[in-house]
Amino acid sequence: MHPTQQPGWIALSSHAKALKETHLRDLFSQDGQRFERFSVKHDELMLDFSKQRITTETIQHLKALANDCQLKLWIEKLFCGEKINTSEDRPALHTALRQPADKALYLEGHNIIADVQENLEHMAEIVERIHAGQWRGYSGQPIDTIVNIGVGGSDLGPMMACRALSDFQPLISNPLTMHFVSSMDGSQLADLLDNLKPETTLFIISSKSFTTIDTLSNANTAREWLKKASGVRDELLNRRHFIGVSANQEKMSQWGITPKSQLNFWDWTGGRYSMWSAIGLPIALKIGMHGFKDMLSGAHSMDEHFLHAPFEENVPTLLGMIGIWNINFLNIHAHAILPYDGRLKHLPAYLEQLEMESNGKSTTRQGEKTDYHTCPILWGEIGPNAQHAFYQLLHQGTESVMCDFIAPARRYHDTGNSELQQQHTLTLANCLAQARILALGDSVLDNSTSAPRHMRYHGNQPSTTVLVDELTPYSFGQLIALYEHKVFVQSVIWDINPFDQWGVELGKKMATNLLQPLNDPLAEANFDSSTDGLLNTIHRLQGKS
Repeated sequence: MHPTQQPGWIALSSHAKALKETHLRDLFSQDGQRFERFSVKHDELMLDFSKQRITTETIQHLKALANDCQLKLWIEKLFCGEKINTSEDRPALHTALRQPADKALYLEGHNIIADVQENLEHMAEIVERIHAGQWRGYSGQPIDTIVNIGVGGSDLGPMMACRALSDFQPLISNPLTMHFVSSMDGSQLADLLDNLKPETTLFIISSKSFTTIDTLSNANTAREWLKKASGVRDELLNRRHFIGVSANQEKMSQWGITPKSQLNFWDWTGGRYSMWSAIGLPIALKIGMHGFKDMLSGAHSMDEHFLHAPFEENVPTLLGMIGIWNINFLNIHAHAILPYDGRLKHLPAYLEQLEMESNGKSTTRQGEKTDYHTCPILWGEIGPNAQHAFYQLLHQGTESVMCDFIAPARRYHDTGNSELQQQHTLTLANCLAQARILALGDSVLDNSTSAPRHMRYHGNQPSTTVLVDELTPYSFGQLIALYEHKVFVQSVIWDINPFDQWGVELGKKMATNLLQPLNDPLAEANFDSSTDGLLNTIHRLQGKS
């Protein structure tokens, strides 16, 4: 049945009309138990939904809609390996990557958990060799610098995780410096290579298909840099200075990656869901294999909770369904991600990719055009920085925006450094204050109604606060899995496939078609007046015409 024809959707539409004129300050004044009623905790995460424009009736209607759309059945399909990625005819089994070794999951009679564990063991061997200083470059010196070359999910997830977990570097005899390269124009790599020692630099080439032109162009540049610096043959450079991570072993071998330096993942792992796989090698090198497995365990804890917890206690389900309420019934189509911890600097960009690439679609699973909104526009920034930038719009602009405030309750508590502890307290104070004002406006102040209009705060901007006990590999794994499952919940309600990304394919194909006209001014080019005009201008500026 069409989502908007479901009884739960119809009931929510009517309910939204009744709540439309209700301000969050009224909801708080009417119910002194809102926090107790609308906060949920699982393991090391607590989510406060009390600043969302919801009532107990809202939750009841959202539960009914989830049941109408058979959410529980879809969750079971996700975990058991049904081919829910229908446009590519395969399952989506990122959850299998964090299953314990004593579990089993069979696809076509084959236990894929055994494959995952075997790959983790190979990954652990590589990490141990590098950490022990036993992986040596062409000159015999131990590797001390890692450059991850990837794009999209092969870059953003590992980079985000390495930054978030930077406090958890293992004590090793051979400390590592980590860099990430994704830009296809070569600017990142060119600037980086000028400051690296070729004899001690190892490149990880991460690409699901191992055909991504952005990644391979950077990889080829890196190999040429090594050849010019060393004068040694390609075979030795490939063996000593390159590791490949891909679902395409044949392409890795063709490029020159030796079998012992290859790590695999599978076509049922989407790029933006892949940091739990061997794509996470930079994370394991950064925090150690023990820390990486802690991250997997945290994600698995959230998986089990998502699979088994009832609706009223199910953190990802509630997060996703309240998002549906905001988007489809309160008409809010902007979402700000606001971490109050500098280590989570790249989390907004990561969630932009996760959510907008997954659910930024307007076609249902049946191939019909949607007549309702799907994914909102996401953006964000570290909260203390954002306060001096776009919070102006949040507080006094004309757009309704839903916000996620994300902060660890504890930091620096075991350092004995009172100055750093006080800085963390100041950060938490800002996080709680901003969420409070966005919800309640200037009603939190005395005599606010006498202020001139340009100094008023209207409030009524809904937000969720995600409070992490302490940012560790385990709790970080829970946090990312929380958002993965939230995306899935919303995809079920919207009846879309969140595991493909056809919207990015045509641009890459068109770029390939434009390479010859860009290289050769005499090549036939008949695109459109804008593109043709830009081609002519580029040729003139490059001295080709």
